[in-house]
Parts: sequence; C-alpha cells; structure tokens
Amino acid sequence: MLVSRICRRRSSRLVAASSLFLLAACSQAPTAADALPGSPAAAATEVIPQADQPQSFEQWQAAFRAQALQAGIRGEVIDSAFNGVSPDPSVIQADRSQPEFTRPVWEYLDSAISPVRVRKGQALLGQYADALQRIEQRYGVDRQALVAVWGMESSFGQFQGDKSVIRSLATLGYEGRRPAFAQEQLIAALQILQNGDIDPEHMLGSWAGAMGQTQFIPTTYNAHAVDFDGDGRRDIWNSAVDALASTAQYLQASGWQHGQPWGLEVQLPQGFDYAQADGSLRKPVSEWLAQGVKLPPGTVLQPGLAQLQANLLLPAGYRGPAFLVLDNFRAILKYNNSSSYALGVSLLSQRFASGGYVLGSWPKDDLPLSRTERIELQTLLSAAQYDAGTADGIIGANTRKAIRSAQQARGWPADGYPTHKLLDSLRQGQ
Repeated sequence: MLVSRICRRRSSRLVAASSLFLLAACSQAPTAADALPGSPAAAATEVIPQADQPQSFEQWQAAFRAQALQAGIRGEVIDSAFNGVSPDPSVIQADRSQPEFTRPVWEYLDSAISPVRVRKGQALLGQYADALQRIEQRYGVDRQALVAVWGMESSFGQFQGDKSVIRSLATLGYEGRRPAFAQEQLIAALQILQNGDIDPEHMLGSWAGAMGQTQFIPTTYNAHAVDFDGDGRRDIWNSAVDALASTAQYLQASGWQHGQPWGLEVQLPQGFDYAQADGSLRKPVSEWLAQGVKLPPGTVLQPGLAQLQANLLLPAGYRGPAFLVLDNFRAILKYNNSSSYALGVSLLSQRFASGGYVLGSWPKDDLPLSRTERIELQTLLSAAQYDAGTADGIIGANTRKAIRSAQQARGWPADGYPTHKLLDSLRQGQ
C-alpha cells in the first residue's frame, strides 16, 4: 500500500471503537499486549477531523501535536519524536490482516515449550538467580513464571520487534482500525520519552507498539515498569532485570498469589456436566472434587488448596485434557487474555523443573475451525435462534454460550467448544 493512498483515506477511518489490540508476536507466542489494559498517566482524546473531509498525515500530525501539548508533553519532545516520521504501510497491512487458520492448542504448546526454550530458560534461571530472588522477595511472583513469560514474549529478549514505536502508533492513530486507542498509546509513549527512559531511535517494538523484552504497551509501561537495577532508567529493552521486575510488578497487581500453583490437570467422571467449563463459574477445588473430578494418580493435594476458587478449563473441548485453574492462571490471562498463552506460560514454568507434562490426550483428529468457518458457525447459530453475537470469527463468551445451547439441544456434551460436527449439523438444519 502506497503512502499516498494512505493519505487519501477518509476520516471515517478515524471514528472507531477504542479497544485493545490483538498484537502480533515477536516470538512464536502472542504478545503481552493482547490483553494488557492501558493505564495512561493522561487520557487521550481522539482527533476527529471535519466530517467527510480528507485529511493528510501532516494535518493529522498537527492536530495530534496540539493534543499532546495539552496532555503535558513538551514541544521539543514531540518534535524530536516525530522527526522524519511518515506512515508505515506494513503496519497498516498487519493491522488489517486476519489470519484464516489457527494452530491447534497442542501444536501451540509444542512450540511454546520447545526443548530449546526449556534449556535456555533453565540456564537463565541460574544466570539471574540473585536478581530473581530479590524480585521474588519484592513482588511475590515466582521466578519460574517470570522467566516463562520472558521466553514466551521475546524468546528471552531475542525478538523484541524492530519497528519504531512512535512511527507505528502514529500510523495506527492516523489510519488504523482503532485510532483512539493508538493515540492514547502514543501519548503514553511520548511521556516515556519525556521521562528520559529511552530515546526515540531506540524505542523499538512490534508493529502495534508492544515494547521490550516482555512486550509492554506504553500505558502499561507507565503504570508498571520499574527501575530494578538502579541505573535511574526503567529500561525493559536492554535490562533483563528491569524487564523481569516490571513483569513481576504487573502480575502482582493482577492478583498473583505467591507459592500457589497456577492450577492442576484433572480427570472428569462419566456423565459430567461439561457446561460447567465456563470461565465465569468458579467454586472451591473441594466442590469440584465432590462432583467426582479426580486428580491424576499419584497427585497429592497441597495443604489449603481445597479451599481455593477454581474454574474448569477444557482447551480442546470435552475430548481433550481438563484443568482446574486458580488465581495465578487468571493473573496470566490479564497479561494476555488467551487461555492457550496462559497454559503455555504455566506449563513452561513447570517444565523448567522437569514437570509440566500434559497427561490427557489431545483430539488431534479434530482440527480447529478456520476463521471463515467460525464466522459461518456464528451466523448459523444466530439464524437458528442461538444468539452468538457479532459474526466476527472470535469465539467469545456469547458464542460459547450459543454453542452450549445448540449442543444441549442436540443431546451432546455442552462444552462450548466449536467443532466441525456442530457446523455441519447447523448447515444441514438439524
């Protein structure tokens, strides 16, 4: 896409809902910013031009400069950051790309917990043992989990993204699908520059503005980044210690419970009500066990674990492994709202100590639906009076509820998991 074409986009592109980006990965896993709630020091107001008036990038930039000044950013900081900046066509392409196919969870986990990543993580646990001990003491977040996040986000700092954060966010603020959110992040990025933690040339990240070794978006950086190595700068790009401590601070704020497990794999009894595999349904582990849910042979329940609140996770539906997940799993979900990601971090953290192996079998004969098929499934569900919400290919709470209702009507296990079997049934009007 040519920059001249970008500059002729209508202002209607700028009037979009402000919501979180689903950021591209810098490694083989999703980035932290998938679900990081922005916490800017100053709220940003979207720049909206006159209705139906074409707006050049230069005009948008002038309007944004006034907005940034109002937010307390000094003029010289803005001018330095925007020196030579123009829209990046590759960012727009990435923003609008919708992958057709999704990897099955078992393939995702094989990649996330590769032998190379495990060995590297084990070595780094030793290399940074002293710093990790101090971080653990300060924030109460287990070091294995921190190193697992580090590995998942950037392959331990190896792949942080090489795009200018200012250019990417300016492009998205001008031309992206979520301009208000991008402008909010851009204000936060300018605040980081004004604070002196880094300069524009070295403020690099993903196409969507996720930065550093543990991939923080700017508002999350402002809220949670810390200078743990004592050099006077919060440097999540070049200081592994700062990046790890910042991640610990974020997970602590998200409800991490020191010394508690993330969850445990379980076995479900015959005739179990799979509709209980709902992220909003939480009850004590003891209650799940009273329903016939069993721990794997040889597993001992830790003291106090029976009283902890857990929800049931079936990442591949009722035919796959089952897990009871606790507060620490939910804290990881706040870092990145993907159950596959949270499961990858959790199992990788255990694999560093030779654990984290899944005992249940994956249903490898049932591949995930493509994006086109997911949209079709949602459309057919709604047409059959099972309200699946917007047909966008995203299997969220509304779609899972609709799937469960359709499964129950057919007398099937109501696990809320989208399958080709259900899609075929709906196609045939059964």
